[in-house]
Amino acid sequence: MNPNHPSHPTAPRPRRAGKFRFSMPEFLGALVLMLFVTPLVDELKYGKAIDSALITMMLIMGVLAVGRSHRTLVLAVALMLPAVATRWANHVWPKTVPEELTSITALVFIGFVEFQMLRFIFRAHKVNTEVLCAGIAGYLLLGVLWMSAYRLVSDLNVGAFAFTVGATSPHTLSQFEAYYFSYITLSTVGYGDIAPLTPGARTLAMTEAMTGTLYMAVLISRLVALYSNEKRDEEN
Repeated sequence: MNPNHPSHPTAPRPRRAGKFRFSMPEFLGALVLMLFVTPLVDELKYGKAIDSALITMMLIMGVLAVGRSHRTLVLAVALMLPAVATRWANHVWPKTVPEELTSITALVFIGFVEFQMLRFIFRAHKVNTEVLCAGIAGYLLLGVLWMSAYRLVSDLNVGAFAFTVGATSPHTLSQFEAYYFSYITLSTVGYGDIAPLTPGARTLAMTEAMTGTLYMAVLISRLVALYSNEKRDEEN
């Protein structure tokens, strides 16, 4: 027998979401780092720059995480560049780019990444690290997606939200306030210190709460189904 041609088939490589070595675990790490560090550096001298750098890193890792094919990679880069450019333009030259445009570009890109991650999860054939990290990252990314939507609504209408603690006078949501309200709504906790007032803001909050609950139910069902299929194949 030719030693260069083994008789047993080569084990298939684990399915990855991204085209490069950097994929879902790295993207999840960048996302968690951004969510936990951003509030801590907000009051520092260079806090805004650090915040923009962390968000940029998360966006780039998102491109690498979902860019499995050349076409998807090119589309992800094309959607990511405006989101990064508008954020840094507002950081270097404040008020030069409308805040609404920054929120819209972020919404489009994050929505694309979320779709690609869900597509990867539902096309997976077995549960592995990539699938688990994609599931967790997808849930956390929902909060970032709605955060951008809340900031857009707040920028368009300064009275879209009411505040019962701290600065209670009408004002647009800060980035941290938008993050806070988004994840509180996503987890259906609802402390009541920030409340949506306009139909648009209330619709977003209602939709996010339902999406968060349905996401967890569907994700757990999918992971259980994949695991059951895997066990059944091993037994056969």
